[in-house]
Amino acid sequence: MSRFRTTTMTLAAAAMLALTAAPAQAAPGDVTTTCASTATPAGYVDVSWGYSASCGTQNFDPNIKQIKQLTGLPIGTVVQACGSTYYPVGWVQTSSYYSSSCVAFPNSGFNNNAWTLKRVS
Repeated sequence: MSRFRTTTMTLAAAAMLALTAAPAQAAPGDVTTTCASTATPAGYVDVSWGYSASCGTQNFDPNIKQIKQLTGLPIGTVVQACGSTYYPVGWVQTSSYYSSSCVAFPNSGFNNNAWTLKRVS
């Protein structure tokens, strides 16, 4: 039984490391998933929030996020992003709205929590 537990713990630790590691050499527009406790890197925006047991909490509060690489996207590109991080220099907000996939905090209501962004420079 202890071998099973050791194997399970090792796999769980590997999954957590995979989710918490910063994206390496992502191409423009790539989306990756990370634990919410990991800061969103420069040049990325949050695009979705959710829950995963692999990020270590026992409740169902949002604890994972999908992040999108914006660096390198061409001028004129339009993306949808959560308002939980700042957007990079060279991007402007063209609208804001509520998105159920951008609920980063429990009981946050139905306030605008997402943006449409456009690359201008």
